[in-house]
Amino acid sequence: MAAPSQESLLLHKQLKATMFLNEFTACDDGSESGNETISIRKRRAKSKVWEYFTELPVDSDGKAKVQCKKCDQVYVSGYDEVDSSWKTMPLDQDNYREMLARVIALHGYSFCFVEHRGIRKLHTFLNPEVKHISRNTTKADLLKLYQKEKRILKQTLKLVPSRISLTTDLWTSSTSDYYMSLTAHYIDEQWILQNKILALSHVSPPYSGAILVEKLFHLLKEWGIEKRIFTVTLDNASYNDAFMKILKDHPALKEHFVSNGEFLHVRCCAHILNLVVQDGLKIIDKSLSKFRECIKYVKSPPGRKKKFAECIEQTCSVSAKKIQQDVSNRWNSTFLMLESVLPFRRAFEQLKVIDSNFTFCPSTEEWVKAEKIAKFLKPFYEVCTLFSGSKYPTSNLYFGGVWKIQKCIKEEMTSEDEDIKSMASDMEKKFNKYWKCYSKILSFACILDPRYKVKYVEFCFQKVGLGSTHVVTLLDKLKLLYKEYERASNDICMAGSSSEEAFGDVRDDEMLEFEQFVSQVVSVSRTKSELEEYLDEKILSWKKNEKLNVLEYWKVESEKRPQLSMMARDILSIPITSVASESAFSIAGRVLDKYRNRLLPENAEAQICLGSWLEEVPSLEDIEEGHLLVHDFSDIQNFESEGGW
Repeated sequence: MAAPSQESLLLHKQLKATMFLNEFTACDDGSESGNETISIRKRRAKSKVWEYFTELPVDSDGKAKVQCKKCDQVYVSGYDEVDSSWKTMPLDQDNYREMLARVIALHGYSFCFVEHRGIRKLHTFLNPEVKHISRNTTKADLLKLYQKEKRILKQTLKLVPSRISLTTDLWTSSTSDYYMSLTAHYIDEQWILQNKILALSHVSPPYSGAILVEKLFHLLKEWGIEKRIFTVTLDNASYNDAFMKILKDHPALKEHFVSNGEFLHVRCCAHILNLVVQDGLKIIDKSLSKFRECIKYVKSPPGRKKKFAECIEQTCSVSAKKIQQDVSNRWNSTFLMLESVLPFRRAFEQLKVIDSNFTFCPSTEEWVKAEKIAKFLKPFYEVCTLFSGSKYPTSNLYFGGVWKIQKCIKEEMTSEDEDIKSMASDMEKKFNKYWKCYSKILSFACILDPRYKVKYVEFCFQKVGLGSTHVVTLLDKLKLLYKEYERASNDICMAGSSSEEAFGDVRDDEMLEFEQFVSQVVSVSRTKSELEEYLDEKILSWKKNEKLNVLEYWKVESEKRPQLSMMARDILSIPITSVASESAFSIAGRVLDKYRNRLLPENAEAQICLGSWLEEVPSLEDIEEGHLLVHDFSDIQNFESEGGW
């Protein structure tokens, strides 16, 4: 009989685990002894190990055995001790410890996770050679891995060919400690948008603007990017204006800002949109409260759920029978509440007829008004969702989105419904406070989208009653910014040639003179700049290029227009919302919860940042966790069998 191969031994190990789980599950299901074998065999058939083994009849010793189809070796199945031919595969202890550190960072587990008896038993079962480690060893392993990944990311940032935009904000932990988040946004060499959490660093009191700016400066210097900052996106808290004023005048930073820091401060568009809509919703708060009470009434207790589910079945022909509650200080969840509740109008009216305790049903006029409000808010919700993306550029979407909002507000200011008209009037005041003068740097991004260019800006301004002077001013600013990139590009070329000479790559004087001659001829022959050539070209058809990847476009253009593409790379990397900060806080909230409030700040930062580097940051849906507010009334029969939910 042939000696068992390493592959056969590994398969046998998988077989042991399969048999163990099969028997464990069979016992857990409460199967009777007579049916237990049948239950196990049904489960066995699903495992891939049976492609390599044949089950043998039970011998006189009463042990179940299997035979390897490849080497004919016979093994005892199940999770009993096997014969001496079985040997455990060797374990790489260092790799095991690093994997544990990665798991803890990825899922936000506590360090004492490795000391849990169940985890240790599981690891011993998988490999008896494993050497268990303590929480302190795990902590040291995680910090070591954090430093390793940090060095890699530092090197990556050093090689990024563009400037770096930032989002930053303050977060308060469950113990009222302050942390400063810092996220870098850039477009890498492959023209792919990247965003990385660089820090969630503890901030000691006091919390003045000057102290926070110094904290930010030290973080930037630590990462080696203090001379390459393009923009900083912040929410609209009043202290951020003072913060940005101090940052622009920082002696070690101000000379490195583009256009003397004119475009440095970017306000979070999602936050502004929230302020605009919330001002309008105050007018109709009484009407909205009725819909909130309706949802609260039918979601519990079980008897009401059953009754309302029956009303849906009798009156509504809808496929999805889900209703969502709202969070009153989140206008987008209020819109989702209205959108979800409107299809069930007849069910609520039917409930009012059969349930005398249900006194919250809106009137006919209130249902009609709710439809108008939902219709009014829908463009706002779509724009907010578009603005909050993190896997695609959003700066080129800013101008069209803000214009769409302004257009909706102006249209509803002439509405026949007094409440809608009042809403629009209040929203316009808040809009004008922040967006009357469209952000210039974000408007440049629209012009650098080949489907829009300057003509789209002219069209939008005309629609909302703004004169051509706005377009001229915007274009002049864009040309001034482009000239900075031209000068910077020439400086880099000069520095490159001098460094080549310094390193001994000396060429003949005649060839150097020839290169100067060629460059002069080219500069004379080119009567237009790269920007002017781009603007003069025909606008790409929207119909044919609706799904255009604007980064891919500029990647191709970079060969023909290197200076303009460098400017486009920087502008298109600007985040127009502070969603990245919210993502960092979402991760931090899971790590620094009420059960781990004694975790040292440096350990917390290492775990949070490392976890974000190893895995993508959560989406906006993960942050808001709106699914927890949804109530499903689709399965009426569950009420009968389970007595309600």
